[in-house]
Amino acid sequence: MEGRSIVFASGKGGTGKTTTVANLGVALAQFGKEVILLDADLTMANLSLVLGMEDIPITLHDVLAKEADLKDAIYEGPAGVKVIPGGLSLEKVKKAKPERLRELMREIAQMADFVLIDAPAGLEMTSVTALLIGRELIIVTNPEISAITDSLKTKLIAEKLGTLPLGVVLNRVTNEKTELSKEEIEAILEVPVLAMIPEDPEVKRASAYGVPLVIKNPTSPAAIAIKQLAAKLAGIRWQPPEPESPIKRVFKAIFGGKK
Repeated sequence: MEGRSIVFASGKGGTGKTTTVANLGVALAQFGKEVILLDADLTMANLSLVLGMEDIPITLHDVLAKEADLKDAIYEGPAGVKVIPGGLSLEKVKKAKPERLRELMREIAQMADFVLIDAPAGLEMTSVTALLIGRELIIVTNPEISAITDSLKTKLIAEKLGTLPLGVVLNRVTNEKTELSKEEIEAILEVPVLAMIPEDPEVKRASAYGVPLVIKNPTSPAAIAIKQLAAKLAGIRWQPPEPESPIKRVFKAIFGGKK
């Protein structure tokens, strides 16, 4: 049975798309789903780095160059999520044939409940190719007018290609007055806001350790927002844990969680 293939795109760089894809994939795996993360950014691949996976011998680029089999480019990441990483060397980028992605995607989609595709930022040819291989689209953007304008272009192109826009994830939300509201963004893009991920210093801290936020600090505000989105996509109910009281935190620090 073919799983859901969802491409995550943004009209501009710096929206936190790759970090969102990595953590969402891990969260879905934590909910018991079979998940494959595909790094379709053929020129600036870094999904594996966000997941703390380094020194990868065989990548998607090798498969696209017909120098390796697909099964050899699939690795197990945190929480059992499967990852098809991209290559980091310029030589591998030159050898890769992006047109093979559609053919490979048919095979990959049979392997999991969810295939989350991390598309390149912007609207270059490699970005359009990534939009083509996913059946559904989620736009990851920031609540500012320039980012939303670029997101609208991405959505319109996806629709022309036959990819279904599911909605938008607003990332790094601070609720400042200069930000567009959820209602304004939904009116402009004509798709629902699926999640609002707040600006959270724990995201950078987790990245510095090379550990997904939903594992490093699962009770942080951003991690909870991502887990809620994962539950929505998986069609399950999930309640975030109750925040610990200051007294309980002190006792845990002193006694190491012993009762």
